[in-house]
Amino acid sequence: MLTRIEPADLGLQEAAELIRRGDLVAFPTETVYGLGADAGNASAIEKIYQVKERPANNPLIVHVPDVAAAQSYSYGFSPLAVAFAQAFWPGPLTLVLPRNDRICPAVSAGKTTVAIRCPSNPVAQELLRAAGRPIAAPSANRSGHTSPTTAQHVYDELAGRIALILDGGACGVGLESTVVDVTGTSPAILRPGAVTQAMLARCLAAAGFSTPVAVLTRHAGNSTNEPLDSPGQLESHYAPRTAAYRFYASDLRRLNAYLPTMRNQRIGMLCLESFAAPAGLAKILVLPAAEQACARALYGALRELDTAGCDVLLIQCPENSVGVWAAIEDRLRRATKELP
Repeated sequence: MLTRIEPADLGLQEAAELIRRGDLVAFPTETVYGLGADAGNASAIEKIYQVKERPANNPLIVHVPDVAAAQSYSYGFSPLAVAFAQAFWPGPLTLVLPRNDRICPAVSAGKTTVAIRCPSNPVAQELLRAAGRPIAAPSANRSGHTSPTTAQHVYDELAGRIALILDGGACGVGLESTVVDVTGTSPAILRPGAVTQAMLARCLAAAGFSTPVAVLTRHAGNSTNEPLDSPGQLESHYAPRTAAYRFYASDLRRLNAYLPTMRNQRIGMLCLESFAAPAGLAKILVLPAAEQACARALYGALRELDTAGCDVLLIQCPENSVGVWAAIEDRLRRATKELP
């Protein structure tokens, strides 16, 4: 299959027709590029899982243009859901809601809930309205690998597997959306993102709620068949193909003990701006000190290191992470292993 990258303004109508026809299209959102299909078409959803080589127990997120559309695909839009939608949509927040029969069960890995969000990216919005369908869209990459934040990243992952990639430039957020379960009486974060726990708590307080915002992220084994509550919960995820190990600046003893054992290896390092990287490494990339800038740069830097011809990658994780740093640490922890 020939895969084409088209400027969003030129390829939008073709992309909408492909979605309506039951085919797949990669498109930009403010978080990462998504691999989209009609969320009500079972055969189209099966194509997503096949193209990504994605485990069938890992649910998808449904993208809709507005709150009214989200309400039409759910059996219940609770006061919590209303408060969050009004505060953060369109934007990088996904709500887990009771699923109705307009959404294919495979989207939810067979569970009775569905993850829905309203993206703010204008290309995503135009595509949703032109297609006239809810679009299920995980990240547009092979399952478990580093997410794409440019059209070229998508091409590198999926060339020959899909027909069309809409190029809308680099993603503004750079990390997948925050996922919050609002099916109970108290909200629970299932995946951290740019909408932080503190932001959600402030929203609830302003809306008159006294309930806390829990954090229930988990590390499910990649071999389990149990349906996951949310995308982004697998133990190994977002990973480069090169062997990658994490370290923290507060425990350099392990790093310093590890480096002499790798004298004959080409080592690449991804570190934060405040870290003094050791000399003699094959390649060093430095992430910005500001959390939002760091998030935008993260996946591009991981991909650059992954193609640098290194034998091993050493990745610094942020510590005492709150805010967006919590999401960055979550992604890096799942993308790496502990140092030997």
